[in-house]
Amino acid sequence: MQELIDRLKAQAGLTDEQAVKAITIVKDFAKEKFPLFSGAIEKVFTKYGPKDEDDFMP
Repeated sequence: MQELIDRLKAQAGLTDEQAVKAITIVKDFAKEKFPLFSGAIEKVFTKYGPKDEDDFMP
């Protein structure tokens, strides 16, 4: 997921927060349009998304 965030920042000039928001919007859109695959879509984004332990602030 970090690779996608980095690309969005480099190619679209987004901040970290904007890139994460954009990814969330795309994820939600895909789940809406393909409800049959919503579980799989969620798993992919969860698997490659930031982990709780990646957050340095408690």
